[in-house]
Amino acid sequence: MPKKKYKFRLFSAVLATVCIILVADAVAPTASIGHSQYIWWAIMLIGFFVPYALISAELGTQYPSEGGMYTWIKKAFGKKWASRVAWFYWVNYPLWIASLADLITSLLMTMFGIEMEMWMVLAVQIAYIAIVTILGMLRISQSDWVANIGAVIKIAILGGIGFLGFYILFTQGTANPVEGWQDFIPLLGTDGGIDWAGLSFVSLIIFNMLGFEVVGTFYDDMDKPKKQIPQAIILGGILIAVFYILPSFALGVGTEFSEIATDTGLLNAWQILLTNAGASAGAIQAILITVGGLFILTLISNVSSWNFGVYSVIAYSAEDGMFPKSWKKRNKDGVPYMVGIWTGVVATILAVTGIIIAYVFPEMEELSNMFWAFFSLSLTCLLLSYIPMFAAFIKLHKQGPQVKDGYWLKIGPVLRWVMGLVPLFLLFISLFFTLVPELSIEAIQDNMILIVSTVVCIAIGEVMVLNMGRKDRKKKLLAKQKRALKAGK
Repeated sequence: MPKKKYKFRLFSAVLATVCIILVADAVAPTASIGHSQYIWWAIMLIGFFVPYALISAELGTQYPSEGGMYTWIKKAFGKKWASRVAWFYWVNYPLWIASLADLITSLLMTMFGIEMEMWMVLAVQIAYIAIVTILGMLRISQSDWVANIGAVIKIAILGGIGFLGFYILFTQGTANPVEGWQDFIPLLGTDGGIDWAGLSFVSLIIFNMLGFEVVGTFYDDMDKPKKQIPQAIILGGILIAVFYILPSFALGVGTEFSEIATDTGLLNAWQILLTNAGASAGAIQAILITVGGLFILTLISNVSSWNFGVYSVIAYSAEDGMFPKSWKKRNKDGVPYMVGIWTGVVATILAVTGIIIAYVFPEMEELSNMFWAFFSLSLTCLLLSYIPMFAAFIKLHKQGPQVKDGYWLKIGPVLRWVMGLVPLFLLFISLFFTLVPELSIEAIQDNMILIVSTVVCIAIGEVMVLNMGRKDRKKKLLAKQKRALKAGK
């Protein structure tokens, strides 16, 4: 708990929600899905986004705690399952930060048309990690200006893509003509068969939607959290849905799907859209540098908005013995700063290792593209952390309201199960096809590094949980012995 309560108004809470969840760098790879992205968006908005937002609003107010998901799952299934979630929730974070650090260097090289020396790449990535680590020492209510600016920039960047896309559509027509209704059908291959690889896109869309539970960790920073948390989630959710669908549609009509790059896709999209709109080379270069600079600012604000939520979950787990005891240490404002320091250290080690690998083994494409190497493992671990949350909702909602005036879904048992199981099913599907993009031996072999890395992460988490269990049993035994001695036995 902070010594001083900082005001965190609804306006800032809504913008923080937008900043946390609206991921500008994920729009391009999602748009590359093709025309079927629109059906995927509809399925995921109805099947995942809406229930996930409503469930987060209920759990965040019915079980108020800076521990967020850790607290909810601990109440539903106990400390071991909560600790598993905390482990995956944390291990994805330095991986994600390292992937964004790599993305920034790619953006800078694209913006200025240069090739960076190894020392320059190291300097840029370490500087980025240092900045987000320092910002992680602040509560969200202290750094709300960072989230506010980030949200406004994201809306402006994605809104600009939407404007350009519609301009090109009305003046020149679409860059991707529709050949038939089959183009919109998910999983339908060009030969008329089932394209199972399309299911790997589900994880990209789900990733674009994650983060609502972080808002629940802001409970102690809000004046009226029981009202502000659901309001921020619902209002922010509407803005997020609009500014995901708008640029996705714009990219689909203004840029050929095959031309959308996955790592520098946002700048790539702006460049193609501006070229198609008839802008001069000088204007395009100036706009790309401006957009690229603003995009980099959003990558700082995005991590800054997530910091407190992730660190609080880990600090609560550290108090229960899952992580080192030092990780529960908080500064005078109640921020778990030791978690942040170690997260920054691990992210730096990953980034430096990735840079060395990329320069020493450039011929190994699956290793040299470190953005996707780190991002894929981060995504897998993050998806694993959410699975127990929906199961926890099914169990906890059955127990009835716990907090007066907290947000509560007035639904029956059938809808409760539907709201919990449908997102859970989509998570399992996205996880499987992230690890195995196609149902073939070749796909498994091509993705073996990610599969092995995921297994290693799961194994490390299980070792930590078993170690925590042994400590708990030892504590209980000592307590039992003390009670026996005190009773004179």
